[in-house]
Amino acid sequence: MTIDACASLVQRGDPDRFAAVMAAPPAARARLFPLYAFNLEVARAPWVTEQPLIAEMRLQFWRDMLTSAKPRAHEVAGPLHALLQDTPALVPLLDDLIEARRHDITREPFASDTAFDAYIEATSATLLWSAALTLGAAPETETAFRALGWASGLANYLRAVPALTARNLQPLVSPDPKAVRILAAEGINHLTIARHQRRSFGKAAPAAFAAWQAGSLLKQAYDNPTRVAEGTLELSEFARRGSLVWMALTGRF
Repeated sequence: MTIDACASLVQRGDPDRFAAVMAAPPAARARLFPLYAFNLEVARAPWVTEQPLIAEMRLQFWRDMLTSAKPRAHEVAGPLHALLQDTPALVPLLDDLIEARRHDITREPFASDTAFDAYIEATSATLLWSAALTLGAAPETETAFRALGWASGLANYLRAVPALTARNLQPLVSPDPKAVRILAAEGINHLTIARHQRRSFGKAAPAAFAAWQAGSLLKQAYDNPTRVAEGTLELSEFARRGSLVWMALTGRF
């Protein structure tokens, strides 16, 4: 599968990340699209079947691919394999991401706030740090990139709450507006940590573009927590485009 094909896959399945990558320089796009195509496939795996065993097999396929000596027979395999060969530090990170998705197979509620926080950390903070690593991020920026990824992951998860609830799931430890506001405040705190260190991002700064909506969405959730359950946690098209352009031009989020 070519980079262009990976890009098409992300465009169809993850349009927000597609827009973020397209705002990055061409050299960065070539490294980010295989990573995000992989993430899309892993995120989908628990939901394409109602059979837990089949879902487990799909996730195991991706775990095996991470350490395969040669690309496997899958459309994402070639570009992903090349990326892992170039950046082997990604392997344990992406393995953690896959492992976290096993929670989605169980369809069980989170046992605690700590379990929920760990899920966002593994699925979102780890993904953004992986993106930063593919662009050559310095080790000392890990805390900031992970904080930004956690904030962005929480914002995206809160947007998904109505769809998860419609599946008869309990996506949040507590759906009470007060609890949602506390969550949003936690996300804003993570965002503040990242903002204080954004000048250190260097050449890996385009990885941060994936978090371009996080600040506005978390503010909405904090100001009016009922928007989460109502499914109205969203930016206008004008605000979406403006936020991404502003971030790409200034690096601010």
